[in-house]
Amino acid sequence: MNRLAELREARAAKVAEMRALLDAANKEKRDLSDGESTRFEALKAEVSSIETRIGQAEALAEMERRAEAEPVNGNEHSPRELRNYSLARAMHGMLNGRLDGVEREAHDELARGREARGLMVPTSILLGEQRALTTTAPVGGPGGNIVATNLAPLGDRFRPALRIESMGATILRNLTGNLDLPNLAESGAAFWVAEHVNTTGSDPEFRKTSMSPKTVSGQYEVSRRMLLQAAPALDEVLRRDLGFILAQALDKAAISGGGANEPSGILSTVGVAEITDAAALSDTAADLIGALDLDDVTGTRAFLTSPVLMNRARKIKDLEGRNIPLSEIFHNERVESSTQVPADLGEEDDLVALIYGEWAHLYLGYWSGIDILLNPYDQRVSSKGGVLMQAFLDTDVAVRDVRAFRYAEVAAADPVIGGD
Repeated sequence: MNRLAELREARAAKVAEMRALLDAANKEKRDLSDGESTRFEALKAEVSSIETRIGQAEALAEMERRAEAEPVNGNEHSPRELRNYSLARAMHGMLNGRLDGVEREAHDELARGREARGLMVPTSILLGEQRALTTTAPVGGPGGNIVATNLAPLGDRFRPALRIESMGATILRNLTGNLDLPNLAESGAAFWVAEHVNTTGSDPEFRKTSMSPKTVSGQYEVSRRMLLQAAPALDEVLRRDLGFILAQALDKAAISGGGANEPSGILSTVGVAEITDAAALSDTAADLIGALDLDDVTGTRAFLTSPVLMNRARKIKDLEGRNIPLSEIFHNERVESSTQVPADLGEEDDLVALIYGEWAHLYLGYWSGIDILLNPYDQRVSSKGGVLMQAFLDTDVAVRDVRAFRYAEVAAADPVIGGD
């Protein structure tokens, strides 16, 4: 039994003894005797001392819980340990049966206690950075553009901004089974009572949110020459692109997931309430803030929406034709945007999601590192000497308490002068 549970049990025992003293006196319709009064006061002092220790233990437990939550690109190894990790070298070693060095250490640690189907890669290697790859001319495949004697830094494509991590989501890693997140949904009630009158009983209400692993996957075809000649470039491509598409899929699912085999995101979670869009965007923002205020939701709160709505907000002008600052429209609350947020809602596909919430109540869980299967025997690559690479990540998303979020579906039409 942990220390906090022991303290709570000790307090309960002291309170029960105090109750027994009072019940005995009430039954006999008398006051407490001198000895009983002395004992009652002693018990009261002990309960007060225990409650102080319980408060300290609860504060420590909460700080330890927060310390366990790491960002999305958290990993099982320190950056120093993974500084020399090469995904291309790990792939070569796995294909040739000679996996060693830091790549072998990372694989063995991640595979411990589970059935590894292929090469286990720390999440930070791919998710910590920002598809068929061949080495022929661009007509035959784009991979040839990064096989060169002197290779300049790889030019990356433009990508959506991934916001869920930076908004403050809680990250759980190294999960091994289904996870239940218990919540105290409703507290018991307190009552004013007359002297020597029994109080009214009430029960708290508990709920739980469950998480279970769901798999997101990406697939690449890597050519023979790419494997032989472009190890540094291959590392960069895989870290940037393969890692990004996995992180992008998880980020989007956390916002609006709900399709087949997907986690349920904020917009798809039953119980996350929609606020009716007001005529003015600033009024809609105020209604979202007010809804959380009325539910006593505290913590780090912020807005998340699409660049479509942000573009509209920047055009809002006052009656004199001057642009109204975003800080005024969103009432000095933080606001971020990403094309990951849907902008095609409603019957006419012309409404934009505006989400407001206490983002620490959004949980992202990881059940493994990234499992990479290397298949040189697939018919698509076997005759060409290449390898088919498939990456799998077991993860889930959950809103711990639905009252922590609200959203509105907002029209993206151009604003008018003097309002929005």
